[in-house]
Amino acid sequence: MRRPPLTELPSRLPVDGYLLALVGTVALAALLPARGPAASVAEGAATGAVALLFFLYGARLSTREAMAGLRHWRLHLTVLACTFVVFPVLGLAARVLVPQVLPPTLYTGLLFLCLVPSTIQSSIAFTSLARGNVAAAICAGSFSSLVGIVVTPLLASLVLHGNGGGFSVGSLVSIVCQLLLPFLAGQLLRRWIGDRLTRHKKALGRVDRGSILLVVYAAFSAGVVQGIWHQVSAPRLLCLLGVEAVLLAVMLSASWYGSKRLGFHRADRIAITFAGSKKSLAAGLPMASVLFGAQAGLAVLPLMVFHQMQLMVCAVLAKRFAASAGPEPMVAGGVGGSPAAAAGEVGVSGGAAVGRQAGPAPGPARRVRVPAGPGFLAPC
Repeated sequence: MRRPPLTELPSRLPVDGYLLALVGTVALAALLPARGPAASVAEGAATGAVALLFFLYGARLSTREAMAGLRHWRLHLTVLACTFVVFPVLGLAARVLVPQVLPPTLYTGLLFLCLVPSTIQSSIAFTSLARGNVAAAICAGSFSSLVGIVVTPLLASLVLHGNGGGFSVGSLVSIVCQLLLPFLAGQLLRRWIGDRLTRHKKALGRVDRGSILLVVYAAFSAGVVQGIWHQVSAPRLLCLLGVEAVLLAVMLSASWYGSKRLGFHRADRIAITFAGSKKSLAAGLPMASVLFGAQAGLAVLPLMVFHQMQLMVCAVLAKRFAASAGPEPMVAGGVGGSPAAAAGEVGVSGGAAVGRQAGPAPGPARRVRVPAGPGFLAPC
């Protein structure tokens, strides 16, 4: 029997070290939760970490490059509709699963998952790997994150009221103070500190990831102290896994075939599929800590599960898209070769990754500049 070449062997599914760090942080919170004065310190540190995350996000996000993609407004509106219309509708429809399949606590987290904005870096990486419209993925992810800072809390005020979301005027003020104001401050100071942050992107990435781990520890630690984990059994967690698998399959199918019905070319459809079916763990965690407080542990569990699921499924899907389109394009910085790259590792050259944009019409691919987005979004 002929031995298949290496290119035909199945790729290893991407399970990155950062996800393992997240799981380890949850385990640490379960074994050694912060209590008493230590809990107050952890909560205060997490609040400061959230503000720092969004300040760095604003300081590093190039508004000029994001706004340059407004010419493709139909594509961006389609992605926004998937993220903030179709997803929430499916989340509300899942209400019929309570309490037979999902307990109210997990359903609240599932509903919150449906309100979170899309990703930036992993959408770009998967689109590049699948030979899609990379420039469109850049702008679509950026717009979704920008819009989500405002739209996600507003949607939460509408759909989480009465579902354990704990949304109130105080929560809205907290979101403005911890998320929106730091982001705007970062944008205002970008012209003075943006280049410096770009030069130290690797070090700042560690700060971003460490901040998120701190938020996760504080949220899950508070949940352990209050005993909320006793409300969820292993069979219910398996049910959550099945429900989220169906949710991801529906969104991938809806974004792919729906964009075809809307008349988009293949390269645009690939960008819509990956940007419209994904949710940002890094953006969702800080918002959940503000919206849910001590209940944030269970609220973010569905998002963490969905995050890893979308990485594994989309890695396989991107490879199939690339194979059906012909030979894979060469992409600088490592994107386009391995599923690990598709999980969010975008090569950086002079503060921006450089990739090939596969356009809808045949011809030589042109090189596009991919903004090296905020480091705390890189793995998500």
